[in-house]
Amino acid sequence: MVSTFPNPFSVDLSRIRLSIRSLQPQLIEWRRRLHQQPELGFQEKLTAEFVSQKLQEWGIEHQTGIAQTGIVATIKGNKPNPESNPKSKIQNPKLPVLAIRADMDALPIQELNEVPYKSQYDGVMHACGHDGHTAIALGTAYYLQQHRQDFSGTVKMIFQPAEESPGGAKPMIEAGVLKNPDVDAIIGLHLWNNLPLGTVGVRSGALMAAVECFNCTILGKGGHGALPHQTVDSVVVAAQIVNALQTIVARNVNPIDSAVVTVGELHAGTKRNVIADTARMSATVRYFNPNFKAFFHQRVEQIIAGICQSQGAKYELDYWSLYPPVINDMKMAQLVRSVAEEVVETPLGIVPECQTMAAEDMSFFLEEVPGCYFFLGSANAEKDLAYPHHHPRFDFDETALGMGVEIFVRCVEKFFS
Repeated sequence: MVSTFPNPFSVDLSRIRLSIRSLQPQLIEWRRRLHQQPELGFQEKLTAEFVSQKLQEWGIEHQTGIAQTGIVATIKGNKPNPESNPKSKIQNPKLPVLAIRADMDALPIQELNEVPYKSQYDGVMHACGHDGHTAIALGTAYYLQQHRQDFSGTVKMIFQPAEESPGGAKPMIEAGVLKNPDVDAIIGLHLWNNLPLGTVGVRSGALMAAVECFNCTILGKGGHGALPHQTVDSVVVAAQIVNALQTIVARNVNPIDSAVVTVGELHAGTKRNVIADTARMSATVRYFNPNFKAFFHQRVEQIIAGICQSQGAKYELDYWSLYPPVINDMKMAQLVRSVAEEVVETPLGIVPECQTMAAEDMSFFLEEVPGCYFFLGSANAEKDLAYPHHHPRFDFDETALGMGVEIFVRCVEKFFS
């Protein structure tokens, strides 16, 4: 992890209200229990059971089994709404609805941390902080249920499966989680080891990139390495394609825009003196600008087709879009930033230029309703808690859990006011 900030950053716990600070031991306990029992996408049965058990214990209305393992909880505030005054011209006003989203799934990674709460499952671990996201959402739900007199609208807590892939947000939306009652806005956070504890990354517009993928097989004609004139060398064709793909960003994308084309896999051949009949490559494409939605697919295929034609090869291309970019609404980003400024030290504690080419299926929610997704700094190098996301030694400073609850709660109160 590379950071230009002091680590750990100044953290003033007095900015977190006492009732939330008192929740910190429970937040840590919940997070560590979840960490010990990580589950992959759409397999979060134990996680969902634990979440449902807690919600039921607190008397929070909720639905389970949405998009297989997802949960939606509904918490209605009791604070009088000024528009409900009998003298108001508005009859039966619709109270606003704010959704808070947390993802629950883990990754197929073998944990290397030697901690008491280490993953109990071989080859699966919470290496991205989703255990923390779920614990923060549980803490927020508990607090809001106990303090319904402090807000007047309805909060929907969305516990989502399968963010890492193949994506649980879209099937949850298709199952109607943003309806009955209709959600007016949505917020969510990601614990972020690219920022130190005590900072918040929040901005309007594009925060995280769209991700598209493709697999391509080059169909040449194999033969003897000493007789290349009798062959169509799939390795040579693939090498030209890999190089040419880099010109898309370098020469077709406005330098002001950001984009990435990465060929992460290239497989061909079985022996040094045999010209390979086929070559296979897999790649990822990332960008922020939604206008690029169809552009990269078109250019990738044009380049592959052109080079194959010039070399006498054929190809098979499978290209698909995984997630659109995460685009924050300006007003919701302003709301989150104003709240974050009350919780962390400013101005250095707020990081507006925090974009990343990583992707998130929170983007599907943000396509449906205005909202804001933000980063909550969670790294602490002094405690050896600064490994990057998806690393087998990933872990974070659990002080961030209480900070996350505080920010969510303040967002609810401010949104409804």
